[in-house]
Amino acid sequence: FQVFNAETAELLSHHQVEIKQEFPREGWVEQDPKEILNSVYECVEKTCEKMKQLNINIANIRAIGVTNQRETTVVWDKTTGEPLYNAIVWLDLRTQSTVERLLKKVPGRNKTFSKFKTGLPLSTYFSAVKLRWLLDNVEEIRKAVEDQRAMFGTIDSWLIWSLTGGKNGGVHCTDVTNASRTMLFNIHSLEWDPELCKFFDIPMEILPTVRSSSEIYGVMKICPSRESGALTGVPISGCLGDQHAALVGQMCFQDGQAKNTYGTGCFLLCNTGQKSVFSEHGLITTIAYKMGRDKPTFYALEGSVAIAGAVVRWLRDNLGIAKTSQEVEKLAADVGTSYGCYFVPAFSGLYAPYWEPSARGIICGLTQFTNKNHIAFAALEAVCFQTREILDAMNKDCGIPLSHLQVDGGMTNNKILMQLQSDILCIPVVKPSMPETTALGAAMAAGAAEGVEVWSLNPGDLTAVTCERFEPQINPEESEYRYARWKKAVMKSMGWETSEGPSNG
Repeated sequence: FQVFNAETAELLSHHQVEIKQEFPREGWVEQDPKEILNSVYECVEKTCEKMKQLNINIANIRAIGVTNQRETTVVWDKTTGEPLYNAIVWLDLRTQSTVERLLKKVPGRNKTFSKFKTGLPLSTYFSAVKLRWLLDNVEEIRKAVEDQRAMFGTIDSWLIWSLTGGKNGGVHCTDVTNASRTMLFNIHSLEWDPELCKFFDIPMEILPTVRSSSEIYGVMKICPSRESGALTGVPISGCLGDQHAALVGQMCFQDGQAKNTYGTGCFLLCNTGQKSVFSEHGLITTIAYKMGRDKPTFYALEGSVAIAGAVVRWLRDNLGIAKTSQEVEKLAADVGTSYGCYFVPAFSGLYAPYWEPSARGIICGLTQFTNKNHIAFAALEAVCFQTREILDAMNKDCGIPLSHLQVDGGMTNNKILMQLQSDILCIPVVKPSMPETTALGAAMAAGAAEGVEVWSLNPGDLTAVTCERFEPQINPEESEYRYARWKKAVMKSMGWETSEGPSNG
């Protein structure tokens, strides 16, 4: 939870709590929706306490924005307010067999059959297949749907519904950016698509109402179980999926402006203005934002990479080669090269530009000389190579190569990574001094909403941000050579897992 000054956009106070990921089986990733909700209450309380210590009056908090990891799926009971199953996290792979089954219904098994409606390929990544899995496998959810007690939403919907009163009159809504990631939403008409709902066999009455990214959805109610009411009555008036929020927070309001966020995954979004551009090179088309009920819809091209920061966490937690993420950076810095070792972290298959769920992670080019430092370096390089693949696709689709890359997200604190990224892309990498652009974007949307209007989004009024620049330092030939080797490694990672195998149970 972060609080910003609407005039200067500076961060005034914040509090964060890490949320547990559960891995009940190979390829499954879940989170507890109650834990997510409680973490929000806890962060609000702690931040308000900190603000009181700073002598800032919390009555000055005028609006609240919500941002979330987009495709994570929850179904809850509207009569009890309880989740009916854990949230299935965006990079979960259990739906691979669901996808294969659905593909059989499509002429020519064409996974881009709904591209012109949704902008998306049929993939384990998007919410509709997660919801289909829940309906097929969880008796309680099936029953709740029959009894008309079930509500579906991504995390933004679950939070907004709970924070505006839950079972006592909570608002069941989502915004256009989150809706555009479900595979059930027509990104042109801005409505749920009856044909797609029929294809996935999903009852439309469980879906939330779709609103713009910046309007008053409802107001904060007191949480009965925690007696916490610091922000009671404050409107919730901004809602954007995390990557869209970062695009707004980076002020990419013009056609052709792009940002790359380095979080668990990597997400490069390029604003294409008020027209939707369809990729020929494996990118997806998504709604960038719609800043008000009567404001135009802006679109973006997106390249999504499943594993970025997660690879550093994997080196830390699974291989135990370092105790902290900073230590991984130091291991890499100590050698300054991967010594011919290449790492393709396709732990959840490959997303853009391949959309290959059968790929799995590989480390290749090992010799007896390779040590953990080289593997750490190869892991950081993998993040940069994946970004380069997306940037190449983006440049082909947009026709205008990006002259520099704006970056944000937790991993951008890693200077080695940022320098490496510039070297591999052969263009400068520009990082704002305030890396938390996702929260800033949600705050901007909330503050600019009609009826709140404390934040101006006019380009002239936006404060210029101080930035750090990383310029390429190696010669382009070497960069091209390393990139070509990496692509060779990617080819070797594909086709590893088939859904027929015994491993999927």
